[in-house]
Amino acid sequence: MIQLGLIGYPLGHSLSPRIYKAALETCGLKGDYSLFPIAPAGQQGLKDLLTHVRTGEITGLNVTIPHKQNVIPLLDELTPTAKAIGAVNTISMQNGKLTGDNTDAPGFLADLKRLIENRGTALVLGAGGSAHAAVYALFNDGATVTVAARRTEQAQALINQFPNPDYRLSTIDYQTTALHSLLPTLSLIVNTTPVGMSPNVDASPWPADLPFPPKAAVYDLVYNPHETKLVKDARDAGIPATTGLGMLIEQAALAFEIWTGYKPLSDVLWKTEDDRP
Repeated sequence: MIQLGLIGYPLGHSLSPRIYKAALETCGLKGDYSLFPIAPAGQQGLKDLLTHVRTGEITGLNVTIPHKQNVIPLLDELTPTAKAIGAVNTISMQNGKLTGDNTDAPGFLADLKRLIENRGTALVLGAGGSAHAAVYALFNDGATVTVAARRTEQAQALINQFPNPDYRLSTIDYQTTALHSLLPTLSLIVNTTPVGMSPNVDASPWPADLPFPPKAAVYDLVYNPHETKLVKDARDAGIPATTGLGMLIEQAALAFEIWTGYKPLSDVLWKTEDDRP
């Protein structure tokens, strides 16, 4: 019996149980997927849960906000991707070691490529664990990336993680005047913050007094609600926009393969949802 689950807080919005139930069924595997809400300061709870992975009681775990970086000191090793990103979203036992991986970056890029052709000049909003994955994916795809975060030191620390000999990574103040200067050059805006996530559906990370770049697309990693305020406002402005549901599904398929050796078809997982873009 395969036991899988998700660590994070809060988890009431999660679609992962439905997605992984479909993955188990389509691959002919018996198992369960549970939610493990652990508050931001719950380090002991993380330790206890990871013990169950070490003993084999739990096959594997996903990790989401706010623990993508909190779990790292508790693991034995990181994959090269997780190490480069500095964040973990998938945990499993590999060769007797509790191992952290990151399927967010390849999952994000797979969905982004399907939806958006021009990814050359990107603005990433936020500097948390999801931002690390988005920046890593975009940078390695050849994009020029600017990071805007409320805490400028956090944004700077993010870009300092990556080699930047050609200066394709930079930071900018997260305020209207500074962002306005980027508008003519942007081809992509990626929101990695939780702003706009249910139940705060009337919030948007994009400044209300700032127009959208006319030649850009918007990718909002928030996937609940089905249409975030950021996505709705961008569409109303006449530019392409989508939520992060596709990224969620693509990264889930990759994580499931790590845990089980089976890779479910993304199309099967999409059938668990009603709003495929």
